[in-house]
Amino acid sequence: MRKVALIFSILLMCSATGAFAGVDNPRIRLETSKGVIVLELDRQAAPMTVENMLGYVKSGFYNGTIFHRVIKGFMIQGGGLTEDMESKATNKAIRNEADNGLKNTRGTVAMARTQYPHSATSQFFINTVNNTALDYRGKTVQGWGYCVFGKVIEGMDVVDAIENVPTTTKSMHQDVPSTPVIIKQATIVSISEKGKP
Repeated sequence: MRKVALIFSILLMCSATGAFAGVDNPRIRLETSKGVIVLELDRQAAPMTVENMLGYVKSGFYNGTIFHRVIKGFMIQGGGLTEDMESKATNKAIRNEADNGLKNTRGTVAMARTQYPHSATSQFFINTVNNTALDYRGKTVQGWGYCVFGKVIEGMDVVDAIENVPTTTKSMHQDVPSTPVIIKQATIVSISEKGKP
């Protein structure tokens, strides 16, 4: 009985200290016209943001959207516009969780938003370099930063390929790939499939 109690208390301690962080982190597989990108989302650091993205994935929202803003030496952004540059109707905006300690380093995925800190809906971006200027600095309009909620664990070469495509201006949008880079399908990778996304 003492052994059971001891094991239980150790498990509680590990859980409280984050020693098991990552065990329940969902993975998203983005099948794009340039190849496959797999994201691991950090549910512990950004629970609302992760659930928000999972909801969009489950509904099929991202299927057929494009990476509509690509800036070399900065990031690639997608998740809200169709190939004909039409904005898709989104759910309500979510609270900015950028104060979670995660940084906008190369390969991380963060929420795109307007100038208003709590305006993120469906659009996300993948940092192609370390973008420290986008990190949380304080709870002001200028200081909120952009919420990191995951990272690329497979397909960074695909991200780099997208970053290097020629861009143009379309329908008043700048930095749009000349040839559309399409998210053909976004799916949640189950735990049993994690080893082979």
